[in-house]
Amino acid sequence: MTSTTGSPDAILDALDPEQREVATALHGPVVVLAGAGTGKTRAITHRIAYGVRSGVYKPGSVLAVTFTARAAGEMRTRLRELGVAGVQARTFHAAALRQLGYFWPRVIGGAPSRILEHKAPLVAEAARLVGVSVDRIAVRDLATEIEWAKVGLVAADDYERRALSIGRPAPSGFDHAQVARLATAYEDVKTERGVIDFEDVLQILAGILTEHRAIAEEVRAQYRHFVVDEYQDVSPLQQMLLDQWLGDRAELCVVGDPSQTIYSFTGATPRYLLEFRRRFPRAHEVRLVRDYRSTPQVVHLANDLLRRGRVLGALDLRSQRPAGPPVRFTEYDDDEAEATGIAAKAARLIATGTRPSQIAVLYRTNAQSEAFESALTDAGVGYQVRGGERFFQRTEVREAIRLLRGAARSADPDQPMPEAVRDVLTSTGWQERPPAARGAARERWDAMRALVGLADDLDRVAREAGRTATLADLAAELEERAAAQHAPTVEGVTLASLHAAKGLEWDAVFLAGMSEGLMPISLAETDDAVAEERRLLYVGVTRAREHLDVSYARSRAPGGRATRQRTRFLDGLWPAATPARRGAGSRERSRHLLAGDADPALLEALREWRRLTAAELDKPAYTILTDAVLTGVARTRPTSTVELARIPGIGPAKINRFGAAVLAVVASQAAPRDAR
Repeated sequence: MTSTTGSPDAILDALDPEQREVATALHGPVVVLAGAGTGKTRAITHRIAYGVRSGVYKPGSVLAVTFTARAAGEMRTRLRELGVAGVQARTFHAAALRQLGYFWPRVIGGAPSRILEHKAPLVAEAARLVGVSVDRIAVRDLATEIEWAKVGLVAADDYERRALSIGRPAPSGFDHAQVARLATAYEDVKTERGVIDFEDVLQILAGILTEHRAIAEEVRAQYRHFVVDEYQDVSPLQQMLLDQWLGDRAELCVVGDPSQTIYSFTGATPRYLLEFRRRFPRAHEVRLVRDYRSTPQVVHLANDLLRRGRVLGALDLRSQRPAGPPVRFTEYDDDEAEATGIAAKAARLIATGTRPSQIAVLYRTNAQSEAFESALTDAGVGYQVRGGERFFQRTEVREAIRLLRGAARSADPDQPMPEAVRDVLTSTGWQERPPAARGAARERWDAMRALVGLADDLDRVAREAGRTATLADLAAELEERAAAQHAPTVEGVTLASLHAAKGLEWDAVFLAGMSEGLMPISLAETDDAVAEERRLLYVGVTRAREHLDVSYARSRAPGGRATRQRTRFLDGLWPAATPARRGAGSRERSRHLLAGDADPALLEALREWRRLTAAELDKPAYTILTDAVLTGVARTRPTSTVELARIPGIGPAKINRFGAAVLAVVASQAAPRDAR
């Protein structure tokens, strides 16, 4: 950790030459082109800290904006560790909402309008008003289209012309004229209800700053230095507000990577980043290309992926890490085999010392997660689905935080904070050792363990700074993190879509389902859409620090036609005669040998039981038990749950749920030797 004591120059000690160049460029305009893993957050937080510590910036005069609450929370945490407090680090919406709430009574009068959290109900009502029939999916698609138009500054009466001019299709089942009428009706419904949406927050504030010079000057007097992270994701609406914040000044530092533009469908555009020096000809430009995250093997694949796609503005990364294992390319027979194979590999990584929280399985669509959830459960590997229930919304987490706040008011000042936290959580039934069972019990334990880990981290940081952390410090940290949805690390393999993985990193990454139709997604019909899919794959590749495994399945279901082809993006990069392909063959031979030892009648009975169970539960058959497990049962003929547990691929959760039924099927089928 960077020292927070001594001269301001001590802040620069931990930076490489390019990062130091960013940190010492205290006056704008500055544009930082930062590749994946090159330490951009370190560079810009050290820039802010150096500016404050050297007296060039007043902390309250700096506004740093980014695109997720998590990223803003991480920025505030890093600044605090650098000994800098008072800097505003927020998302665009959070910063705008704070200002709008302050100026609303003065300009508009009364209390601010209620923020509409979800557009769907009002979109459905607008559809009824214009006589358009909609279902749940149509409402979602129309809400997304309305949001795209608003962040792109496309007025409802100009939507049809603009959408047709850029070749943007209307949501399925509608034409552009219908969408335009519905967008107008949506605005009318909002006005009638007295509510505003999140896009209105930015639009209204920008309008106030445009029309009320005194208020604009008040804001500009408060905020004199601006930093914008992930600038490749800025939308026209966000840029309009940023321009109002700036006025005629150029005290702006923007940071971004054109190769990581993956939100164009929401209205984001890399144009402002790519054309920054056209707008500010005297801008100071710094390129960060030293990759500290990934091994040379991973970086080589990432660079080749962009080079073959001729991605505009792509940076050629240079790994700063020692050589690691080769990137693995694996071809599987079907989706079930892919999920089972990845779960087995994850289990081996964990067995050899990799923490579960440092492993991720990434895929293109959320619908792909179910197979991996089932396979990891069967393998006895814990997981967390990113985008599922939020950490701070869990009942046990809310209760634990309530107890910690209460304990902070009467804490023994002589008791170390981490010890006090353990005492509080122990009173709720938590223990240091994890439960043997998986499922909900293990998830609760993992959540409590994450709070303990956060307490340990805060205590360590405080001691390194010569301070003593208290329960009150932890309570304040949890309150801030809850507001930003910046959850502490929970142990478990992460399952996430490629979009949800943006900004994160893991020691080991499995890129699954890398076949045509999924990567690029079949909906990507234009050249621009396909180019964005390539950038999305690049984001996935660069999430890996050391282990990277890329795979796809030739068939959707076991025994299905092998019609899938691997993604075109890996043409020339996927080895022609790979160990993975030979490995897939050996896996087929291994399965054949197992099947040869199995009782055919029992195997057929087990498959029929699985079919009926899947139909009853309305689940795909492979999520009940895999073919490999059924074959193992038919081969070993277990007579108890202990024997059943010895079969690879069936974990405690599946035994608890289906074990008795499986054993009943085995018992109902006389063994071949008994028949003789």
